[in-house]
Amino acid sequence: MTISHAPSADGVWHHCHLLPEPGQDTALRDGAIVVADGRIVWLGTHAALPDTYRHLPRHDAGGAWITPGLVDCHTHLVYGGQRADEFAMRLAGASYEEIARAGGGIVSTVRATREADEDTLFAQAAGRLRPLLAEGVTAIEIKSGYGLSLDAERKQLRVARRLGTAFGVTVHTTFLGAHALPPEYAGRADDYIDLVCDTMLPALAGEGLVDAVDAFCEGIGFSPAQTRRVFEAAARHGLPVKLHAEQLSNLGGAALAASHQALSADHLEHLDEAGVRAMAAAGTVAVLLPGAYYFLRDTHLPPLALLREHGVRIALATDHNPGTSPTTSLLLMMNMACTLFRMTVPEVLAGVTTHAAHALGAADRHGTLAAGRVADFVLWQVATPAELAYWFGRNPCAAVVRQGRIYPTETGAGAKA
Repeated sequence: MTISHAPSADGVWHHCHLLPEPGQDTALRDGAIVVADGRIVWLGTHAALPDTYRHLPRHDAGGAWITPGLVDCHTHLVYGGQRADEFAMRLAGASYEEIARAGGGIVSTVRATREADEDTLFAQAAGRLRPLLAEGVTAIEIKSGYGLSLDAERKQLRVARRLGTAFGVTVHTTFLGAHALPPEYAGRADDYIDLVCDTMLPALAGEGLVDAVDAFCEGIGFSPAQTRRVFEAAARHGLPVKLHAEQLSNLGGAALAASHQALSADHLEHLDEAGVRAMAAAGTVAVLLPGAYYFLRDTHLPPLALLREHGVRIALATDHNPGTSPTTSLLLMMNMACTLFRMTVPEVLAGVTTHAAHALGAADRHGTLAAGRVADFVLWQVATPAELAYWFGRNPCAAVVRQGRIYPTETGAGAKA
């Protein structure tokens, strides 16, 4: 359904149960939400509905649970092609080096992304976005990082912005120029970082295409010193930072990110207590990515006990990308976080709403239901919110209200106006 055909959500939503702040004891049975001009103006129990609103149009939620819209706070959604054949080669015993020599790996995605025009990238990314929207995602972060040249990075970010406009979903764009070394800069990583900091970022920020800046701090990515240069360039443009950190080894990336007041540090399988303490002090969110952990058959768990002990917010995301997490289901990530990482149901509910919003620096707009906010919420045909983490391969979403408009899903009947 296009934005122009999506009906307004204005009116009183009733015959529902509310979970205004997932992860907290805030459930309201027999609740009601009042939407006016696309914004929530009141919520509470139906019995307490003010007389002022009783004359408004009614939306019967059919006994659904209503939560805030889901937030997918780490994706690489815009890129050319796919890497299914590479996956098959790896399963058949091919090494990373053999795959790379055959033209696979990130180089193949960079090539496909550079060769594709904006319309092609948009069509491919739209196909990946639709199932996320059908599961209740109302805000999503989309990174660049598969162009690795000014024109190609610009193309990715322009498509990301276009997706937000076309689908009525809030898109946060992240410039990830320091994702990998492009082939033409082989052996010249510092020169490439010069390009990222002195040419790409100023141009893209100047065009209004960048909401945050990210880097891949890893032995196969960029060093802490190179990452620091990227962060310093981001600061010159007034942009917040995020970091791919401690996924394959511990280079102190999370502590480095925290020293720059990063919104989040992501992956974190090899995070140590010093890094956790630094993140806690800075308020940096830990974004865990069970899809990549699963797809790579990793066995080194992120330090959940330490994150809990030090009170670090824990968010979850799909990390959708063609090489290590080709998933389009945030609900599946919730289940995987429970089964693989041993997270609790309240933790994963908060991880895809309130904490994910903090990871985008958007907690004032997303992640909770509150008067004054844009109407972004999801109707779930479940008996208990725990079902959102319990099922896998089943989508109990009945309808999504995104930016004040109603989008019924194929799996649900939606609300009765």
